[in-house]
Amino acid sequence: METVLDLETIQKVGYVDEPIDPTIDIFEEIEKLKKEKNAILLAHYYQDADIQDAADFIGDSLALAQMAKKTDADMIVFAGVHFMAETAKILCPEKKVVLPDLKAGCSLADSCPPAAFQAFKDKYPDHVVVSYINCSAEIKALSDYICTSSSAEHILNAIPKDKGIIFAPEFIRN
Repeated sequence: METVLDLETIQKVGYVDEPIDPTIDIFEEIEKLKKEKNAILLAHYYQDADIQDAADFIGDSLALAQMAKKTDADMIVFAGVHFMAETAKILCPEKKVVLPDLKAGCSLADSCPPAAFQAFKDKYPDHVVVSYINCSAEIKALSDYICTSSSAEHILNAIPKDKGIIFAPEFIRN
């Protein structure tokens, strides 16, 4: 069965939406492609069981990006959302990082559009910007510090109390 790449459909749906030959063993085909491309499949905890079964590593977004850095694979297939694949690419600029679903977004990351954030940041030029890791690469680039849920308190407490903080994507401390 030949797949026809219809770019309009891919842009609309976010992935190749074609029927799969029911006679093939999908897991076998995935393994074959991973070997052929020297690729690994990273899957976030919330992915379907079948995707997790095909994955080389399962974990949270930061752990998976760190795993991408440690591997010798040339290609990272990231079964997650945009910011996860972007973080892996930041840590592994020499590797090809692909996202199987181009529409896979995160409501937290999507709630902080870069242009609006830049405009907000411009209003408070003397503030320190701390962003949660679950933000886009564009927001990370506008930040002074990037934190995880386990490091946020430590990072915020290290900033002098008289210094204003912009915390993306959520709040400001004056």
